[in-house]
Amino acid sequence: MPKGSDVIHDNHFRKNWQERVKTWFDQPARKKRRRIVRARKAARIFPRPLETLRPVVHPPTLKYNAKVRLGRGFTLEELKEAGVNRRLAPTIGITVDHRRRNKSDKSFKVNVQRLKEYKSKLVLFPRDAKKPKAGEATAEQQQKAEQQLGTLLPIRAPAHKMETVKLSELDAKSSAYMALRKARSDARLIGTRAKRKKQKEEEALAQAAKQKD
Repeated sequence: MPKGSDVIHDNHFRKNWQERVKTWFDQPARKKRRRIVRARKAARIFPRPLETLRPVVHPPTLKYNAKVRLGRGFTLEELKEAGVNRRLAPTIGITVDHRRRNKSDKSFKVNVQRLKEYKSKLVLFPRDAKKPKAGEATAEQQQKAEQQLGTLLPIRAPAHKMETVKLSELDAKSSAYMALRKARSDARLIGTRAKRKKQKEEEALAQAAKQKD
């Protein structure tokens, strides 16, 4: 029972939830339908790969940033370093994300290497078979080309795992706390120390001049 001026609760326990349950019995049918759609798309775009090339990125937040996954697209800096034109990239199966920024040199090098590996395996069909341009595939290369149906250059776990450090290699005597204190004091006293140094130099010069006299 409520006391004083407390609100009288209107608890609603009889929700009749059986009438509002959503079923998902078409899951096997949806799986079959997606497989059929993928097969039709692969036949339609042959010999182009079914999926596009995506970068390796670290997810946000402290909980997930130790893992890696495929991202939305490569940055403009990564494309420039790998020698891929930003306008040509989408036409040869490379996704581009102009909003993403490179904050890690290691991830930057990994994605540049992915682009270079993809370029080395790329078979570029000529637009005009009678007049092929430089860098485009020959007739023999076109016949040997195979369509990639799965993920392009899937992530290899050992290559992207975090580097481990043995306990014996750590310096137990050093202190991060003391290092930060020293760095803060050096930054705070840089002007005072420079002034003292200049003053000592002037005094030394004055004393040397007196000795000459």
